[in-house]
Amino acid sequence: MEYKKLFFPIGGGEELAQRIHGALLIGKHFNAHLDIFKSLAKPSQIMQFADNIPESILKELNAIAKDKLEKDLHIHEKIFKEEANKLDTTISSTIITNTASAQILSGEGYRSKLIEQESKYCDLVVVSAPHNARLTATFETTVTKSGKPALMFPREMTSFNTDRILIGWNNSPEVSRAISQAIPIMKKAKKVHIITANEYMKNENEVIKLQDYLKIHNIIATYEIVKTTNTPGEALLKNAKDGNYELIVAGAFGHKGFKELMFGGTTKYILEHTNIPIFMSN
Repeated sequence: MEYKKLFFPIGGGEELAQRIHGALLIGKHFNAHLDIFKSLAKPSQIMQFADNIPESILKELNAIAKDKLEKDLHIHEKIFKEEANKLDTTISSTIITNTASAQILSGEGYRSKLIEQESKYCDLVVVSAPHNARLTATFETTVTKSGKPALMFPREMTSFNTDRILIGWNNSPEVSRAISQAIPIMKKAKKVHIITANEYMKNENEVIKLQDYLKIHNIIATYEIVKTTNTPGEALLKNAKDGNYELIVAGAFGHKGFKELMFGGTTKYILEHTNIPIFMSN
């Protein structure tokens, strides 16, 4: 399959223009349509109103909150148009064949609930790495509730390429699924390399079977058995950086939520240190 429609939820915070730019870069690379989604929480959901507050004051508070939300959306739309123009991305509400296009959408309600539902209508969700590696409900919802593969990118990304791809193999169902879902990307790559560690396989034949599977799709992959460290994710990221890889394909989370990444353990090290996009699946 081809990735023809992408979904990117955007909140507030720092690096707003950079994050929108990064998502548009990914859409441009796949020549796809990108929906940038901004949630607008109702004033009554932002403020916990007491029952004894006079109605006139409630109306005033509602008006203030609504005005703030509208100003935020206007800022997002302005930045979106500026970044889309920089990348020559067509602003359109419909998909245009063989053309990178994008639009900014908004919905009213709880952010996590809206993202969980709206992210189901795409081929791939894209999400920026969380600020200071702090997992938020929005981030976790994006990558765990859509039922789609997710591509996490650094908050500041000036280019996006998939010529050199590194697979972090830990023999888990999550990474197995990620590999299958990333086949359209890997088929176009110039180099695909697998790294694994002895603790994740009974013998070397297991990774050779993975090579044979990829060959069926005309993907010629090399492999290497590496040593892990006491810091989860450190070995994978070091190999990715040393080899100048542009994309990491790895399992991201198990049935208990977004708790494990690649070679086990927490996601914190990867989220704090990666400047390489990561293709993930649940």
